[in-house]
Amino acid sequence: MTTEGMIRAVVEAIHATPMHAVLFVSGGASQALGWLLSLPGASNTVLEALVPYSRLSMTQLLGKVPAAFVSKQTAEEMALLAYNRALKLTKIGAPVMGIGFTGSLASTHPKHGDHRFFLSTRTSNLLRTSKITLIKGLRDREEEDWISSTFLLQEMADACLVQCAVNMGLQESEVPEESQESFDEDKELQQVIDGEISMKIYPFSSDMHALKSERKVILPGSFNPLHDGHLKLLEVASRMCSDGFPCFEISAVNPDKPPLTICEIKERVKQFEHVGKTVIISNLPYFYKKAELFPGSAFVIGADTAARLINPKYYGGDYGRMVEIMVGCKRLGCTFVVGGRNVDGTFKVLRDFDIPNELRDLFLAIPEGEFHMDISSTEIRKSRGQ
Repeated sequence: MTTEGMIRAVVEAIHATPMHAVLFVSGGASQALGWLLSLPGASNTVLEALVPYSRLSMTQLLGKVPAAFVSKQTAEEMALLAYNRALKLTKIGAPVMGIGFTGSLASTHPKHGDHRFFLSTRTSNLLRTSKITLIKGLRDREEEDWISSTFLLQEMADACLVQCAVNMGLQESEVPEESQESFDEDKELQQVIDGEISMKIYPFSSDMHALKSERKVILPGSFNPLHDGHLKLLEVASRMCSDGFPCFEISAVNPDKPPLTICEIKERVKQFEHVGKTVIISNLPYFYKKAELFPGSAFVIGADTAARLINPKYYGGDYGRMVEIMVGCKRLGCTFVVGGRNVDGTFKVLRDFDIPNELRDLFLAIPEGEFHMDISSTEIRKSRGQ
């Protein structure tokens, strides 16, 4: 097989897998982007590709000036950012990968240091990083870029579990220095709690049609415990928003309480497996942050939560700030589907509240005839003596 045919075969095999990827590439491996994007099926794999080539661009991507622009740490930070970006861009339950590449290759002027590059791939359970130091003066820039591009392609294939070997043309002394770290469920959850990764998804739903939807219908809560009221509320909201994928969301972080422990999260997650419902674990207790993470989503809430969302008291008493934040949610394409709930001893629905004119289209009321349940998780815990 020719070199061109070999590369084509590897790219086609990658595109045939369910893996979705975001790539952040700087200082090399540019030909790999062309190979990935030029063949049919690219949209099956590539969610986004970014080339932060200038120092300012890289600094803005990382949110800081790195100790070294070309280093193992920088490649791993790029891969983590790319992984988080992939989580935000893909559908529920799809496997994702973040790739970070940073290199210092041959240029128009001789370099004082080594010609080298670092490549890091991050998936849900593995962080793998490689460094290759190239023989200085052996190749021109295009040839070094070709090597780094084929190496990136090989690492992508490995992460996609594609059985192939790309001939990169490395010399015997150009041996990759490799390291890897694996993540089990507990490590992933701790990373969510710490804010290192944005979410962990437990795709328990078997509704394959719904899984294809990019829009989400999300019922957030603590679910301690999950009860019939939660299930019924999401069911009714999903009928009203039939183009969305129904799921639950638990924030591991609460501004008024200590973060949930890993054991607490896992116990609550078990409830959703038993009822066959997908649940997302995030670290975002505020709705304006949830809107940024899940743009275009419909959030399913009770009337008591709706009352808090439009109450300036929860925005430092600043009415304008409240409107600004809620309008920001609207700009992100989000809506709030509101079910009736007991508020101060009285069952109330959306029409019982004075919604500001500029926010009225942000809220959608669930008809009382469709949902009139007010089961309390707190009361259930009390009845169990918890």
